[in-house]
Amino acid sequence: MTDNYRTIEKAVEDVIFKELGSKFINFAYPVENEDDIRIYLDQLREIYPDANHHCYAYALGIDGKNHRANDDGEPSGSAGLPIYNQILSSEITNILIVSVRYFGGTKLGIPGLVKAYKYAAQVVLEEANIVEKFVSKRVKMVFSYDQQGIVERNVDRISGEIKDKHFSDKCMFIISVRESKLDEFIRMFDEYYQMEIKIID
Repeated sequence: MTDNYRTIEKAVEDVIFKELGSKFINFAYPVENEDDIRIYLDQLREIYPDANHHCYAYALGIDGKNHRANDDGEPSGSAGLPIYNQILSSEITNILIVSVRYFGGTKLGIPGLVKAYKYAAQVVLEEANIVEKFVSKRVKMVFSYDQQGIVERNVDRISGEIKDKHFSDKCMFIISVRESKLDEFIRMFDEYYQMEIKIID
């Protein structure tokens, strides 16, 4: 089973171009879920409340099957779909692309809109750094201070990432582990007693 996918490394914002007086302000965000998407869309609507359209498309999941294209009042299929097609042709997922349009007084027509929104996605993706990522699970580990060294070494061994550390009478780590290496990682601690390991998502 494949557990790797391509996405953008970090957000790309405020990539602007003009077409027949209309201004397009374009954004791309790496996203993990629909909550992330809602947050970014709400932020953009707050920043640009007077824009005529906030057109967008997103793809989520390793196979990109969870996707949506939204024309936000533009003629059907003239905005969200051209953006989504650029996501498809770039073979990336876990991404949201938004094009905020201020109408400039001259209608572009459907062919002109399709071309403009396709270009909107292209220019913002050209600014993005595309990276390979892996489907991961988060693991909560609780252990004694004298076990910290072995935990950190095993995290390095499977190229995991410690996301959070908390120290009280014991150590508590939240660790991101590649899904395909999760069983191997847990087995590394079979011989250690009084160590709590819990998969949290």
